[in-house]
Amino acid sequence: MKIGLLGGTFNPPHVAHLRIAEEARETCGLDRVLFIPAADPPHKRVAGSVPFSRRCRMVALAIADNPSFELSTIEGERNGKSYSIDTIRTLQSRNPGDTLYFIIGSDSFLEITTWHACNDLLQSCNLIVVERPGAESDHPGQALPVAMRDQFRYTAASRRLEHVGGTTIQLLAGCPLDLSSSMIRRYAAAGRSVRYLVPAAVETYIREEGIYR
Repeated sequence: MKIGLLGGTFNPPHVAHLRIAEEARETCGLDRVLFIPAADPPHKRVAGSVPFSRRCRMVALAIADNPSFELSTIEGERNGKSYSIDTIRTLQSRNPGDTLYFIIGSDSFLEITTWHACNDLLQSCNLIVVERPGAESDHPGQALPVAMRDQFRYTAASRRLEHVGGTTIQLLAGCPLDLSSSMIRRYAAAGRSVRYLVPAAVETYIREEGIYR
């Protein structure tokens, strides 16, 4: 099976997350997309210290109506920082017949060299880089570690980088929804409506549980 992996703090999950996952699923022919909340993200603290369990609950509510989307709590099953390479290796060992596609926004991909074991990640898993507003790029190779650039071949027609080892980096045009979880948290904290920014079930959960207030 072709499995997409979409990680993040999901604090909260919003419609841009869902649209990114859907565009990746449709364009790359993925069988499933796993939404993987970070238990202890390495690059930033969880704003408001919203517990992992609550963020998982919001993801479950957000994706409930899409049979191709699935919640994974894998990063809550281990101690320490939630490094993506560790998650990928665990999933590969559990499902050796699956082909994994790690989905990230172009804004995150531009910071890939700061990620833990980024060279290993780029060589062990396919990447789908979805363009985000303000982080567009015609050539994803520009964000690669300099020492690795000669290991990839770029095909402009397909907007894809191919590694000598067989993995690929696919650049997808397209998710113009300029949303962020931080903006939604600010709205909720101020008592403003977050309707239409998050799925209806998530909006209800945030309001009834008083999250971000």
